[in-house]
Amino acid sequence: MPEDSARPAGRAGIDTGTAHAARIYDYILGGTDHYPADREAGDAMCREWPALPVHMRANRDWLNRAVRRLAEEAGMRQFLDIGTGIPTSPNIHEIAQSVAPESRVVYVDNDPLVLTLSQSLLNSTPEGRTSYVEADMRDPRTILDSPAFRDTLDLAEPVALTVVAIVHFMLDEDDAVGIVRRLLEPLAPGSHLAMSIGTAEFAPQEVGRVAVEYAARGMPMRLRTFAEAGEFVEGLELVEPGLVQVHKWRPDGADPGPIRDEDIAMYGVVARKP
Repeated sequence: MPEDSARPAGRAGIDTGTAHAARIYDYILGGTDHYPADREAGDAMCREWPALPVHMRANRDWLNRAVRRLAEEAGMRQFLDIGTGIPTSPNIHEIAQSVAPESRVVYVDNDPLVLTLSQSLLNSTPEGRTSYVEADMRDPRTILDSPAFRDTLDLAEPVALTVVAIVHFMLDEDDAVGIVRRLLEPLAPGSHLAMSIGTAEFAPQEVGRVAVEYAARGMPMRLRTFAEAGEFVEGLELVEPGLVQVHKWRPDGADPGPIRDEDIAMYGVVARKP
């Protein structure tokens, strides 16, 4: 593991003394872009729910499968990734461009550390293109009006919108469903939405304790029921198998072993805009 001093700790805007959701995720998944506060938080959360690493890995594996299916089966050649987080190979453009080298991807995040590390997100094939927008998804207009978005994606053609493991950090007053709909609105028919949505329905006590740990660090959570998760895809055409726990969404046999339902606190869904 690199020393903390080797990381971009001095970059303006990066608060290394406060835990951050993306860096906690990176730490629990075995990454290197985190700080002592993130490690303390991740360790505390894993003590409350030892299955947390299994849950997080299953979510990441679901994203990889969903992107590959979107590229291979749905013919998606354009991707808009909201809440990108710390780069973790394979990134979306690496998966999409392995299927179709001409694929284009716009990454969006508001974390200064992600911006610092974004060079690995911009390493596109010559045929394709990637770009990065520093913006908060709570302000869709900033994303949709950004030059990087407009220069990279052709809105006359379908786009795959990915919103992964982020809406559980949006409270009711943020109107997460409305924000996702505003992001979908300008996208052409045939576009797709791929989402993973946090839930406490399968391990309410354990996930509830993890939520308390997040809230204690200034990251309150809004975990959703199956019915509430379904609100995000109302009016869209669900891709089989519909809205299910992420480990049940078209598994490809690459998982390390059997996964218990109670170890997964995330729904996954892919849906098509008619």
